[in-house]
Amino acid sequence: MGQRGNNKSSSSKTTTEHAPLLFQTGNVTLISMAHMLHDIYSSFLAPLRPLLIEKFGISLSVAALWDLFQRIPWLLNPLIGIIAEKTAARYFIIITPAITAITMSFLGVAPSFVVVSILLFVMGISGALFHVPGPVMVKRLSGGQTGKGMSFFMFGGEIARTAGPLVITGAVSLWGLEGTWKLIPFGLIASFILYLRLRKIRISSDFQKKTTDSGLWKTFKKLLPFFAILIGITFFRAIMKSGLTAFLPTYYYSEQGETLWFANSALAVFQLAGAIGTLVSGTISDKIGRKNSLLIIAGITPVLMYLFVSVTGIFSFIFLFLLGFFIFAPTPVLLALVQDMESDKPVFANSIFMTISFITASLAVVFAGLLGDWFDLETTYKISAFLAIGAIPFVLMLKKEK
Repeated sequence: MGQRGNNKSSSSKTTTEHAPLLFQTGNVTLISMAHMLHDIYSSFLAPLRPLLIEKFGISLSVAALWDLFQRIPWLLNPLIGIIAEKTAARYFIIITPAITAITMSFLGVAPSFVVVSILLFVMGISGALFHVPGPVMVKRLSGGQTGKGMSFFMFGGEIARTAGPLVITGAVSLWGLEGTWKLIPFGLIASFILYLRLRKIRISSDFQKKTTDSGLWKTFKKLLPFFAILIGITFFRAIMKSGLTAFLPTYYYSEQGETLWFANSALAVFQLAGAIGTLVSGTISDKIGRKNSLLIIAGITPVLMYLFVSVTGIFSFIFLFLLGFFIFAPTPVLLALVQDMESDKPVFANSIFMTISFITASLAVVFAGLLGDWFDLETTYKISAFLAIGAIPFVLMLKKEK
């Protein structure tokens, strides 16, 4: 029996089994910073893609396979969720920044398409080990403000994807493509600092005592209708989101004739707007409801995509910023929805959602690459905006929160 969670009063037991009563800002911020450190490195592929395409002489559709290799390990999310239910999941968060730093910093040195693919596959495993338990840890530390906690967590990731393109572009400018390995020590130091700060946060101890709960299959069947709706929402938006995050620098660099700095700065602006969107949307969804928030986002985003592709040069940054704000905003709301579900297997439930998200994103980025080869990226973005309208009926199928 644990020292905590088995107190005499039923009220204290409820507090431990579900969530702390107060929002623990310090611990939530710490985990969000870990998310930021990890994702700075994991965001290196998109800004390096134009250079790697030139280096290996490959097409957009072949280069899009890298995103698939990177996401294949997310098929293991349910297994990772089961393991995390029984182990000290905080160590997943501690070690993965170092692993991701090593693999992603070696992309510039990689001598072939195959080596890049292997590095991205290993990074995918590392990313899965980080992202599956992370939101559940945040849920446990957020009290009754799950949406706010998920906004903090996702803000760390989106800020990282804002800084990541600038970091790797600066590294290439300073050391050349072959010198990106020099960024590895920062990831190692980050994991050491995380070990010093996170090793005593025992969130997973709440899961270890559950030995008589319903089985995983029963939990899955109970949540299946809910996950079917989430599949619809994520699927119809996936091509638009993945096409921008994967090919935005290529769009500006190869099709618009802009410089590499301009192209990667555009990606940084896009990701910065996404960071602000994720920070705001979860908190707003606590106030106006998850369904209302998603409905507003689903209606506005396709319009902004059409406006973005209709403008060129620096003026396109205006619509790019607004697009980034709304295109990333659903993630903390969806994470909060998953954590709002009554389930005795919260990590497993989150692992299913993460699997859905990354499988749809993997397929979407390959499809976006094919469309880019068949037509061009501008046409691809217009098609993706039209498809994104299909998410609206699935949002309407969500139950209204009490």
